[in-house]
Amino acid sequence: MKILLVSHRLPFPPDRGGRIRQYQILRHLGRDHDVTLASPLRTDDVAAHVDALRPFARRLILAPVSELRSWLQATLALPTATPSSFAYFHSAQLARSVRCELSDGYDVVLVHCSAMAPYVAPTGAVTIADIVDVDSEKWLEYARQRPFPESFGFWLEGRKVRRAEAAIVSRFDLCTCATPEELEVLPASGEVGWFRNGVDAEYFRPSSEPADPGSICFIGHMDYYPNRDAMLWFCETVWPQLRAEHPGATLSIIGADPTADIRRLGERPGIRVTGHVADVRPYLWRSALSVAPLRVARGTQNKILESLAMGVPVVASPLAARGTDTIAGEHLLVASEPRDVVAAISRLLSDPGERQRLAVAGRQRMLTHHDWHNSMRRLDALIDGCLARRNR
Repeated sequence: MKILLVSHRLPFPPDRGGRIRQYQILRHLGRDHDVTLASPLRTDDVAAHVDALRPFARRLILAPVSELRSWLQATLALPTATPSSFAYFHSAQLARSVRCELSDGYDVVLVHCSAMAPYVAPTGAVTIADIVDVDSEKWLEYARQRPFPESFGFWLEGRKVRRAEAAIVSRFDLCTCATPEELEVLPASGEVGWFRNGVDAEYFRPSSEPADPGSICFIGHMDYYPNRDAMLWFCETVWPQLRAEHPGATLSIIGADPTADIRRLGERPGIRVTGHVADVRPYLWRSALSVAPLRVARGTQNKILESLAMGVPVVASPLAARGTDTIAGEHLLVASEPRDVVAAISRLLSDPGERQRLAVAGRQRMLTHHDWHNSMRRLDALIDGCLARRNR
């Protein structure tokens, strides 16, 4: 088949949610099909990143974009019906290239995330929008969390994106999400489906070296609001109680681009803010457990999948755990109230046997329920179903 993938970011390196999923899709489809990748090219996308994708894509259509121009477009869209997040990802050059490319005759066009759907006009190809997470719900949750006037801006964006999502579902042959839970809130007026995020369990594997029994870690890009919010809340409400019970406990906040308020957390006793690290695995291997106390979360948290695949027990909020195919108490611990989070962490710090039980169970769950091979087989079945319906 001839397949055109339209991605909101260059899917390399696969070091964050959207890039990981899109990289796995490209790598999988590129093995057996004639794939062309179209994507904006930002200033942090270097030649090595582009070259890493060439084995999977017959052709790369890349359009350089300016970060300043992207933000200007997003700002100018505020008083219009266009979502600012859609305007941010718009490139006139890329849009022209995609329109021209579609005239070349494709069997399948797959766009990654709702913001890239406007690039695809009606075509003879089967059109699939991998929405992944329902972004309108994310913006509306931000509105509930933030003070006015920020809350109004997020509410307005949420309403705009909700209308756009409804139009996408009705216009595309298929829309997909990362979890069945996301489908529950997707405006469904057309064909929908889901296939889960996986984890590279060979790369994220357990270590034979013992962990530091008092070490806790959190992983995530620290300029991303849900991650910032989670750590600020955790360090204010959970950490003082936990240190009172376990004075030797340490917390490592691992992730690129920490904001000033996150960097200041590193001044507190027992807390270290690392900033960007080349490889998160040594930090996870040294940790007795990982926390994911997110209060705003959509879809699947890769930080949880990676920790569990490495045999590192996880204490997560209900929202963070919801997007994973796990059972609370069996594969990870789930808690939301500060006292319950403290109790769950204290349980793991105090009981090596419980840590080992969850380490084994979590790793096994990743091997059976979050394997990329199985996810891609499900994607293949969804594509085949679309083609069958089109042929009929």
